[in-house]
Formats: sequence, C-alpha cells, structure tokens
Amino acid sequence: MLVVLVTSVSDYRQSLQFKKLNEEKRCILVDVERGGARKKISIYEVAVGDIVVLNIGNQVPADGLFVEGYALLIDESTMTGESRPVSVNHRQPFLLSGCKVTDGFGKMLVTGVGMQTEWGHLMANIAEDIGEETPLQVRLNGVATFVGQIGLSVAALVFVVLFIFYFTGHKEGSNGSGKFKSGHTSASLVFSSIIDIFAIAVTIVVVAVPEGLPLAVTLSLAFAMKKMMADKALVRRLSACETMGCATVICTDKTGTLTMNEMTVLRTWVAGKVRAVEDRSLSSDILSLLFESIVQGTSATVNAPIQSEEMKVMGSPTEKAILMWGLKLGLRYDMVKSHSEVLRVEPFNSTKKRSGVAVRIKANGHVRVHWKGAPEFILRESDMIMCSDNSIELLTNCRRQELLQVIEGMCASSLRCVAFGYLDLDDVNVPKTEEQLEVWKLPEGPLTLIAIIGMKDPCRPGVPEAVRRCQAAGVRVIMVTGDNLATAKAIATECNILESGIALEGVTFREYSDERRQEVLPRITVLARSTPSDKLLIVHTLKKLGEVVAVTGDGTNDAPALRAADIGLSMGIEGTEVAKESSDIIILDDNFASVVKVVRWGRSIYLNIQKFIQFQLTVNVAALSINFLAAVSGGDVPLTAVQLLWVNLIMDTLGALALATEPPTDDLLLTPPVGQKEPLISNVMIRNLFIQAIYQIITLLILQFKGKEILKLKGSKATQINATIIFNSFVLCQLFNEVNARKLEELNIIKGLFRNKLFIMIVSSTAVLQVIIVEFLNKFASTVKLSWQHWLICLMIGSLSWPIALVGKLIPVPKRPLWGSWHRRREPSFSENGSFITREYSHSENGSL
Repeated sequence: MLVVLVTSVSDYRQSLQFKKLNEEKRCILVDVERGGARKKISIYEVAVGDIVVLNIGNQVPADGLFVEGYALLIDESTMTGESRPVSVNHRQPFLLSGCKVTDGFGKMLVTGVGMQTEWGHLMANIAEDIGEETPLQVRLNGVATFVGQIGLSVAALVFVVLFIFYFTGHKEGSNGSGKFKSGHTSASLVFSSIIDIFAIAVTIVVVAVPEGLPLAVTLSLAFAMKKMMADKALVRRLSACETMGCATVICTDKTGTLTMNEMTVLRTWVAGKVRAVEDRSLSSDILSLLFESIVQGTSATVNAPIQSEEMKVMGSPTEKAILMWGLKLGLRYDMVKSHSEVLRVEPFNSTKKRSGVAVRIKANGHVRVHWKGAPEFILRESDMIMCSDNSIELLTNCRRQELLQVIEGMCASSLRCVAFGYLDLDDVNVPKTEEQLEVWKLPEGPLTLIAIIGMKDPCRPGVPEAVRRCQAAGVRVIMVTGDNLATAKAIATECNILESGIALEGVTFREYSDERRQEVLPRITVLARSTPSDKLLIVHTLKKLGEVVAVTGDGTNDAPALRAADIGLSMGIEGTEVAKESSDIIILDDNFASVVKVVRWGRSIYLNIQKFIQFQLTVNVAALSINFLAAVSGGDVPLTAVQLLWVNLIMDTLGALALATEPPTDDLLLTPPVGQKEPLISNVMIRNLFIQAIYQIITLLILQFKGKEILKLKGSKATQINATIIFNSFVLCQLFNEVNARKLEELNIIKGLFRNKLFIMIVSSTAVLQVIIVEFLNKFASTVKLSWQHWLICLMIGSLSWPIALVGKLIPVPKRPLWGSWHRRREPSFSENGSFITREYSHSENGSL
C-alpha cells in the first residue's frame, strides 16, 4: 500500500512538471505593433486589435485579417488538410490561428484569440496525451518483464517448497503455532499457515518485479528536463534526452549558433572603391540609390522611442546591420520610404541567397528593381558598376577580378559579404494590374553594381572550448552554412572546427555520387554555400554510415533535416515556429555551448539509469537467493513480507529518486558516445552486481544457519534477535551499496557525493527510518530491539560492501557483452520514427564504454 501510494504521488508530481514544461514550450514570441512601435510579446498576450507582423516561418498567432504585405503564402494544412500554400492578400484576407507562413511578409489585424479562434474550437475537442513512452522506457520494461518472470518462478518454487515442508511436519505454522500434525492441527491454523506461505510468495514477486525501473526513467527525465531549462534547453520530445547521449555527429549552423548573431558592417566598397564605413563623401545621387535599396528591400524597421531621440532598429541581425550602416551615412528612414512605392517583393531565402524589390519612384513614375544578396550571385548578373562621379561604367573582366579580390579579402577576415545592385525598367515591362503584380517574377539582370559590404558576426565566447569538449567526447562537429567558402573556413578555424578535416561547397557535395559522398563525408568538417536540401542530404548520408546525428536549424527550410535527424535542435531566439515544431529540443539562447550541455545531460540520464539498474538488480538477486536458499534448506525464510516490502520501497522509490537524479559531471565528456544498441546491463554492471550479491547472500545465509552460535545468542529471544540482525544487515548493505552504485567504474565512490544533497538526504532518511523500524516498530516489522554491539555488527557487515566493491572493480571483464549475447532477442529495434538507427562502439579492456 505504501509503495503504491509513494509511486502514485511521485508519478503525479512528474505529470505536473511535464504539463508545466509543455506550457513553456508553447510560449511563442510574436512581433506586434502597438502605439506606433514594434515590440515582441508572448503569444498569450496577443489581444484583439493588435497588428501582428508575419515573416517566413512564423506561426499565425490568432485569427485575423490581412492589412498589408507582399507575396504572403500560408500553409493551412493543419486546419484544412490542403497541402498547397494559400496566397493571402486584400482579396483573400482571412488568416487562421495555428497556420504557418511559408513565404513573403505581411501584417494582420487580430480579430479573435484563444478559444474564440477556429484553432481553439478544434483543440477544445481533442484530448492531449502527455504520456509519451520513451525508447529507454520500452527497453527497461523488457528488462523488468524478464526479471519479473524469474521472480515469479522463484516465488512459485518457494511456495511449493514451504507448502511441502509444512505438510510434512518440517516447518512451523502461522505465528509459531507448531508443526502440522494430521488429525491434530485445526483447519483454521492450516488455512492461516497456508495464507502466510502464500503471502511470502507474493511478497517475493513484489520484490522481484522491478517496477522502479520505468519510474527511474521518469524521475531522471523529469529532473533532467527541469535542470536543462536552466541550461537554456527546452525538451519537446522526451526520448531526445536519451538519444542526445548517443550522438556521434552534430551538424550545426554558423550564424547565431557558433557566432553572436550581432552583425556589424566593418568594410565597404561603394561606387568604385573601398571606403570607410562612415564615409559621407558620396554624392547625393549614389546615397539616394543606396538608401532606396536599403529601406525598401527590408522588413526591418526604425523606431524612435517617445522619450528618447535614439533610433531603435528592429529586424533580423543582417537587416539591422545594413540599416545601422545606412543611418551612419545619414539615412532618414521615413523620408526615404515615402519617396517610392513598393510594387513587388521577392523575399530572401536560403536557397536563392538574395532578395529583390521593385519600386515606383513617386517623383517621376519610373520603376526600379533592387537586388541584394550573396556577392557571387549579384556579381554574376551585373554588367555595369556605379562610379563615384555618378557615371556608370562597363564591368570589365579586369574590374571583376578586382572586385573578387575585395570579396576574398573580406571573407578571409571572417566577414559576411552582401552586394547591392539595381536595374531600371521601362514602364512597358511592368505589370499594370494587382493580379499580374502578384505573380510577376522580378528580372534578375542586367544589374548595375552599387556596393559590397562586409559584416562581422563574432564567434560566441565559449564556443571554441565547447567544440573541443565535443571532440574529446567523440562527437564530430560539422559546420553547415550558407556563407561562402572563405568566410566559412575563417569562422570554422576560429571555432576550432576546421583543424584536421576538409571544407567543401554544397554544390560540390550535391553533385557527388552516393558512394563518393559516403567516402568523403567522414573527413568533411565544413560545408559552405549550402542549402537546406544539402543539410538534409548530409543527415541521410551520415545515418547510412551508422552515425547518430544531431542537427541544429532555425529556418523553415530546415524542417526536413530537423525531422530526419536523430535529434533536431531548433533555435529559440532566431528560429521560426516551423523549425521549432519540427525539432525535439529548443536551444533557448541559440548557443552552441548549450548544445554541448544537452549532450552531457543525455549521457547523464543513461548512466543514472544504469546505476539504478545495478543497484536494484543487486537487491533482487540477493533477496530472492537468500529467501529461496533458506526456504529449500530449512523451511524458514529470514526476510518476512513486511520487511521485504520495506526493502522494495528502499530500492524502488527511494533508490530511484537518489540515483536517477545524480547531476552530470564533465567526466561524461571524456568517453565515447553510448551505442544505442549496446545492452543496458554492461559487463561492468554484471561484475559489480554479482560481487555484491554473492557477498550479501553468503554473509546473511551464514547468519541464518549459524548466526546464533557465531554471535553467541542465547535465551528465548535469540532467534528473533538473529532474524532482526539479518534484516538490519541486509538493509544496511543496500544503503552502503547505494553509495557504491554512484560510480560504476571509478574507485573513488565518495567523489562528488556531498554536491548531491538530495542523495545524502534520501540515504540519511532511509537510515533513520530503519532505526525506527528496528527499535520502535517491533510488532509491525517482526523485529526486536538491538543492543549497540549488535548495531555495530550490522554496520560492519554493511560497510564491508565498500572495500569489496573496490577490490571487485580491479577484476577485468570480457569485451563481448554478456547480457547482449544471451538476451539480445529481447532488445527492441526501433524504426526511423524512434530514430534508433545507430552504430555500436566496442568496449574497452575493462568493459567500459
């Protein structure tokens, strides 16, 4: 009853924690315009009447009406089941909550929120299931079933043996009522004795079935999820915690993950020559063209706070950096925006590497198309350049080579380059109607090149060290970026990624055959000028090679790679809602160092479960063996039903709570990843388990059969004192062995013990409760009070577990997994959905991972 109560309370508390974390992962930040200024607020704070800004990858936070925007495409599949994106404009202005923005830009007026939306009505009729069972829990259920079957067999055997012993007169009946005598023992005493025998058998089953194993996973995951929040990682899928500990490769983005995502323009080439960033000597015509391209070709905005004249720029880091550069050159945002009208926008995406905007000049009605993006694309379409005297010259091969050298110089300094070009259109080539404008494909050339700028996004503090720690942990880091090869190599070198590996461009990798890709990928550490499809291709190739792949992503187009990877890691700050919903874990600070912390937590979860398995199976083997051998030898069992239930509470609930919540250490990153197909019960665990179990079995059976003689116990209570010493010694052995279980291989079992206050509190509380049971609950627990000498003997027996464990750890174990060799058939295999497609690491000489 007590076990059920404690387990139920524990499970209920974990369900509350999961519910709270579930609410946090649904808390989305939304861009809204209130009081003429743009700000970020929680999706829960969006109110009717707000103007919400929608960008590619955003989730529509409420029902509303389209106000303004361009090329806005909405994925309504969650609501309508229609897979094709729907164009939203003034003719079709309705936006539904829960849908995703797949392209374009727009603003919407909120008309309904919460349960008053179509999505809210749909969700009201759907019951949420948060009872997700992880792959590790599935495997543990298999172990629990196997051990339980053995326990059931032993219990049945004990019942049969005790039953025979009683009816053959070799065992006393209930409450010491004497041996069975045919025709002399009353039916009530016979029935009572049979019930007692049955109770012992049932108790053995209760102890044998390790129901604490799934509970240990629940506790460990709940503890890890809560602590990972403090480490800036929000877990969306429980099994990702486990899988992350097995990761062998991390494919990471550059911008915002390895770098600060705080762009600053450091070098510029404008109108024919390299200039200082704040050079205002440019002519008004050149500045006018440049400002027009900057202002009309961006979704970023410039706001002037009411109580300050300081300008505040809102937008993506790249757009903010470009706008800030314009402001340094004297840009007046509102004035420039009012001089022309936007006709059509082609938003930037990671495939095209550029964006375009067509504007009509209000002063003369002329139409101009501005393009900005990766220099190689803009330069390829350019045949003219703007010069400092406002003249336009032919872009000769000689000038083109000079520009390529300028770009290479910027890239070699880890600068991200953006080029600006434009072309004027004849009015006859411009669509006249709104319908034609919506499908108009902007002409990409021939362009006149205006400027090339180099922006610096500095490497995040701690990233080089985090990469080193990954490499020491046997986890390879591959940087997958859209930047050109020179910039990517410079950043990768700064982050310690490009040391022994090679750098390659996405187009080259894409053109390789599948066999060639598998041959070269183990040496690749940088993939530059890559697209989201390249990232997906890398994931599939790595999985074919048997790697366990973690992928970071922040864009909508990263969703396929995030889903295909074993662990998808989306960015919490710059990540789109589509990316977040496709991921398993959200990195809240977009920092690669936080990814490394997730790896450490993943390994910690697996190791903590192994510690608990070793501890619990030791108790199981010892308790079953002692009761079984005692029963078949003499007909009496040393551990009663109540005592076994107390032991069950120690090893199931309290043991799980103590061992499953061990915090991770940096030592976890000094060993290779755990193979997902490796047996949960390693050779090291089997060695430790049997050494402790054999010691306990031998010691307690000696006390069972020769205890009274050895301890010189006499008098009417000698048998009861001996039984109490056996019970007390057995429990103390478990308490000392619980400390042993903290370190599977390390000799220093005390290391880090006092940093885990919960462990100390649980072990201390268990010890106090044991004293109370022995000294004060005699009738309930079938014990008698012990003298201090007897307590000293019990403590000595328990404490011997430590030196025995120390000597045992010096015994070598075979390399081949013993558990897997005869129990492999019970290890489940997982499909793509479970992401359990892995390689196995061989064991070292001592059987460690």
